[in-house]
Amino acid sequence: MMRRLKSNIRVIAVFVGALLLFAGGSLGYAKDFKMAVVMPGVITDKGFNQAVYDGILLIKKELGIEVAFSEKVAQPDQPEALADYARRGYQFVIGAGGEFQDSVDRVAGRYPETKFAVINGTNPHDNVSGIRFHNEGLAYAIGFIAGKISKTGAGGFVGAQQIMFSVEMLAGFTNGFMAARPDGKVYHAWTNDWDDIAKGKEAAFSMISKGADVIFPTMDNAVIGSLQAAKEKNKMAFGLYYDAIKDWPNTVMQSAILYWPAALLQITKSAQDGALEPKLYTLGFDLPSAARLGTYHASVPQSVRDETSQVIKKIISGEIDPMPK
Repeated sequence: MMRRLKSNIRVIAVFVGALLLFAGGSLGYAKDFKMAVVMPGVITDKGFNQAVYDGILLIKKELGIEVAFSEKVAQPDQPEALADYARRGYQFVIGAGGEFQDSVDRVAGRYPETKFAVINGTNPHDNVSGIRFHNEGLAYAIGFIAGKISKTGAGGFVGAQQIMFSVEMLAGFTNGFMAARPDGKVYHAWTNDWDDIAKGKEAAFSMISKGADVIFPTMDNAVIGSLQAAKEKNKMAFGLYYDAIKDWPNTVMQSAILYWPAALLQITKSAQDGALEPKLYTLGFDLPSAARLGTYHASVPQSVRDETSQVIKKIISGEIDPMPK
């Protein structure tokens, strides 16, 4: 794991340099380049899909290229949605989520001239790339905070499907929690639905009933349900993708910010320049413009904030492996 992180530092540095070059606006790159994104949820979910949509808007603004998207695409419909963009001449097509990996693999071979990418992908090859955040590292920091502030010694993790993203998030959160609270316990639940608010709420209620007083939900729109459950039961929770404390000021203790707009802008620019490789690009705490923590709730002690800062430094240096084998 540490070797993989170090191997991506050089790639990330190149990405950052490219981002700085065009941060002021479009520089007149080829206007005939077109990119499209297929998303599993709605662009107003205040979570993953909305973050991806914000990335699409940033790409259009900065690169001045034609962009398109499809939202709320069910898994059985993914291959056709991806293939439709390739047929229509979009040179770069992104599947937004690890659940798109199989669909992209099925379609990419039929359109070898099209570049594909899978967010949180696991199988880069030929004309398929992957882009991910160092999910386990971000989740480890959140888990560490959770373990430090929990009064019951029990935490709860809510995920949708057991794809790589969710498995990495669960492992990181659990390992961070146990590092802070060796005598603690982490419960987890899978809703099998990214958007159903009622299922997200039910899963959180279940863990709260077992004693969990800190909840980390990692779905899309269904996150709202888990946060509602924490708020109703006067428990603590954590945000994901954006600084969620602004919407949940009395519930969210901290957030793991995965700033997809910056990440998607970088990988699209690379595809446009013909430099995109069939590999997995990883962004972590060493690129704080894209991956970082958000705002602490006032109740989180300064000592915990300071300890967490040291934990993050150790994750960056490799001294801490958030997901040891």
